[in-house]
Amino acid sequence: MKPALWISQSTFSYPDHPNVLQSIDLQIMPGERVGLIGPNGAGKTTLFLLACGVLRSDTGEILLFGEPVLPGDFHPEIGMVFQHPDDQLFCPSVWDDVAFGPQNLGLSKAEVASRVETALSLVGTLELASRPPHHLSGGEKRMISIAGVLAMQPRLIIYDEPSANLDIRSRRRLISFLQASRETILIASHDLELVLEVCERVVLLDEGRIVADGDPRETMGDVALMEAHGLERPHSLVYHAEPHHGCSGEAAAKREI
Repeated sequence: MKPALWISQSTFSYPDHPNVLQSIDLQIMPGERVGLIGPNGAGKTTLFLLACGVLRSDTGEILLFGEPVLPGDFHPEIGMVFQHPDDQLFCPSVWDDVAFGPQNLGLSKAEVASRVETALSLVGTLELASRPPHHLSGGEKRMISIAGVLAMQPRLIIYDEPSANLDIRSRRRLISFLQASRETILIASHDLELVLEVCERVVLLDEGRIVADGDPRETMGDVALMEAHGLERPHSLVYHAEPHHGCSGEAAAKREI
C-alpha cells in the first residue's frame, strides 16, 4: 500500500527565516489519524503548505498517494481546513461557500448540489445553507469550513488548529466528528487532549525537525520530552497524588487507573 503522504528529506527556508524545516522524513498511511504537535514556530503550518503544494521545498521530495506534489498544481486528493475560518469563508451564503470547490472542478449542477448537501449534512449544518457565513458563530464557521473541504472529496484532510476559539459544546462536536472521519487526517493542534482522543499516532516537531513519532499516550506522557520542547503533558495523563473532593488517597489512585 502506498503512503497517503510521503515526505523525504524535505527542507525549507523563508528569505528572512532559514531552516524552518530541516530534513523532514514522514510517512502517513491511508486511514491514519495523525496529530502534529510542537511549540509555536516549530514549522507545522509550513509543513502543511508544502504538503498541499502551496510552497516548494528547497530539497527533498513529497508524494501524495504515490504522485509527486508539484507547487502551483491542483491536488484534489488533499484538502486543508485553515486555522481561522474567516480566511476560508468568503461567499454570500454557506451554500455558495461549500459549492465553490465542486463548481471549480467543473462538475454538473446536480453533482455540485449533491456534494454540498452531503457535506453540510455530515457536519450537521444543513439548516444553515442560506445563512451568510459572517453571521455564524465560531463553531458554526468551523464546521462550514470543514464542509467546504469535504465537498471536494479529498482522500487526505489537514486540520490546522481545528479547536481554536471553540466553546466546550462546539469542541466536543468537532471531536466526535473527527473520531468518525473516514478520511486520512493530519491534525496540528495545541489542544493535546483533542489529539489524545482523536489520533492514534503523534509526531512532535520542534525547530524544524521531527524529534518524536509514536503512540500519543507514550509520547505526550513523557514529561522530560515534552518539557524539553516547550510543551506540557496533557492533564488527563497526569497522575493526581492529591485526593479529589474529599476522596481518600487510595480512592483517588483507583480512579486514575
